Amino acid sequence: MIRKCIPLVAAALLAALALPAGATVTKKKSANSTAQAGGDPSPIVTPVLDPSGATPQTRAASVVVADAVNGQVLYEKNSNETRQPASTQKLLTALVIVESGNLDKSFRIQLSDTQTEEVKLGVRPGEIYTRRELLQVLLVHSVNDVARALARDNAGSVEAFAEKMNAKALELGMRHSHFVNPNGLPAPEQYSTARDMTRLALAAYRSPTIRGIVSMKSLNFQFANGRVQEFKNTNHVLRDYPYCTGMKTGYTQAAGHCLISSGSKNGREVIVVTLGDKDRAWLWRDSCSLLAWGLSL
Repeated sequence: MIRKCIPLVAAALLAALALPAGATVTKKKSANSTAQAGGDPSPIVTPVLDPSGATPQTRAASVVVADAVNGQVLYEKNSNETRQPASTQKLLTALVIVESGNLDKSFRIQLSDTQTEEVKLGVRPGEIYTRRELLQVLLVHSVNDVARALARDNAGSVEAFAEKMNAKALELGMRHSHFVNPNGLPAPEQYSTARDMTRLALAAYRSPTIRGIVSMKSLNFQFANGRVQEFKNTNHVLRDYPYCTGMKTGYTQAAGHCLISSGSKNGREVIVVTLGDKDRAWLWRDSCSLLAWGLSL
């Protein structure tokens, strides 16, 4: 049963007071950057819950909280509002790649793979990686060149891969979504809703491969030249809230701050979709609070 949000002045004041002093939004490397560097000094993320048990107050434009096992929606706000999902749609990219199989097969990076906006991993034409290696860094560090490389390897071109994304989206019941690239960078005719992204999250959650990757708090990635670099997960709720188990961040100026998060506690499993937060610190607070609320039901 859907629970409606009941505005509570006390809850709003409590949430405002709980925000650590001096919390700031980290400036992105590009106006359309879809991920943040792993060394972000944001404050520790903790949930803010109302003592009455009411749904936490949130600033996100669209929200869904759902049972991760049966898909039941526990709470929603503007869930059918059309929005850009930014890099959260990389979960769909990952789902198509995983279901295509042969993840340990290697392929060669091409020049076209590198021709995209930040954030980039910095792979170079001629370098060779396995699909699994790139899938891991795609979901942990949210890099756009890797998304293009995986898409081109899978379908021959970004355009052909987008067709596969849309076919999978329709299969999942995402009837108010359309995708034109594998990384979530802004593009005409690319959109989704919190409801549809919940359907995607439920499908990704059921994939052991994807669940294993999105739960990684950090990743040691080895480049083709042998250099190893550690990347921290862009999901601060995963880093700071012990019951969070994944899943995927996203940001562009057009989409705002977005996060799909999953959590598990005492046998209960929940997914939270938060789209269109204007402030990054509030994205973590909104998602963490909703996750904790859903796990307490």
